[in-house]
Amino acid sequence: MKHSLAPSILSFDLTNLHESVRTFLAAGAGIVHLDVMDGQFVPPITFGDSYVRALRSIVPQAFFEAHLMTLSPERHFEAFAEAGCGRILFHAEAGVHSYRHCQTLQSMGVEAGIAINPGTPVESVVELLDVVSLVLVMTVNPGWGGQSFISSALEKVRRIRELRPELNIEVDGGIDPKTLPIAQAAGANVFVVGSYLAKAPDLTAAVRGLMEQMG
Repeated sequence: MKHSLAPSILSFDLTNLHESVRTFLAAGAGIVHLDVMDGQFVPPITFGDSYVRALRSIVPQAFFEAHLMTLSPERHFEAFAEAGCGRILFHAEAGVHSYRHCQTLQSMGVEAGIAINPGTPVESVVELLDVVSLVLVMTVNPGWGGQSFISSALEKVRRIRELRPELNIEVDGGIDPKTLPIAQAAGANVFVVGSYLAKAPDLTAAVRGLMEQMG
């Protein structure tokens, strides 16, 4: 199973983001993780599809995934797909038509991903495991970077891995050199990293260090 590092741009300096993205991609990170927040599902507001389009023009070959922390994610599917996102994730907590949303994304030629918050049980996504390419288990409460890792969330990673041995399982929140190996041992294979990389004195070295840990 492929292991991937997905730096979140949320924690980086947006005024110099293009340099940071080029640096972490060159160092070996395989995914650009885009945290899209609407100020309703979570309090902060981040950016929209126009920002993603601008970033796409700078790194045209990179794989983008949009993590929609929004109340009505289906309203944004088309815009982010057209902006160049190869995978779009939405939250199970955001509505009652998750299966249909996955079908919609697949019809657009985009990978569908489902995310669950720390307080949401695995049962909420069990019926979707055959129609998603990835399940994102939040290991912090969504909305802000720099939070402490919630280790109890890893039990959900273990359960999903038992149910679907080949499915991509992503963890997001508090991932650093101490928590990444723990999450990997639980069964995660895609790792969103934000604050740790943004604060690193040497971004290239930090990315390569995490890549070495993944093996």
